[in-house]
Amino acid sequence: MSSAGPLRSERPQPVAMDAHAADHLRYIRDTMDLAGRFTAVPGWGGVAMGVTALAAAWIASRQATREAWLVAWMAEALLALGIAGATMLMKAHAAQVSLLSGPARKFAMSFAPPLVVGALLTAVLYQRGDTDTLPGVWLLLYGTAVMTGGAFSVRVVPVMGICLMALGAAALFSPAAWGDAFMAAGFGLMQIVFGLVIARKYGG
Repeated sequence: MSSAGPLRSERPQPVAMDAHAADHLRYIRDTMDLAGRFTAVPGWGGVAMGVTALAAAWIASRQATREAWLVAWMAEALLALGIAGATMLMKAHAAQVSLLSGPARKFAMSFAPPLVVGALLTAVLYQRGDTDTLPGVWLLLYGTAVMTGGAFSVRVVPVMGICLMALGAAALFSPAAWGDAFMAAGFGLMQIVFGLVIARKYGG
């Protein structure tokens, strides 16, 4: 009876060099892509802005005059601006990202013009007594600002802008009585959802 020969241990198959090269190139490409983008868009700040917008929608809907309604939303706009600025500074500091860098300047230059247009249109429409159009205009222009600024930020930001623009377009062709509901959905719920996504995937 012959004894069985020694079992040969199977050698690990060598990993092809091109597999390692592809992984390294993908990492380099992703790193360079992220370095060219403005990553200090605040996630938790967006959530906070959404919460205050829901409160503002409730307060505004209970106002008896268009003037009081406008004051409620203008106060919310100033509050949201303060939250966004403070949380953006904190996130940029934590990530050691300069707000004067090229991506940050591109983000600001793309984000600001639609907001300036929105402020001008608000003044004109208010003087003409056409405040019913404002919810749609605000959502459209804020969505435009988020989408154009988001072209220099992480990918989820321009998606948020497109969703806000779609909501604004719907508001323009809907009954005026639905204005606060559209504002609550866009500036409130949508801001909260996308803020949570940004906070989870990109930090703070």
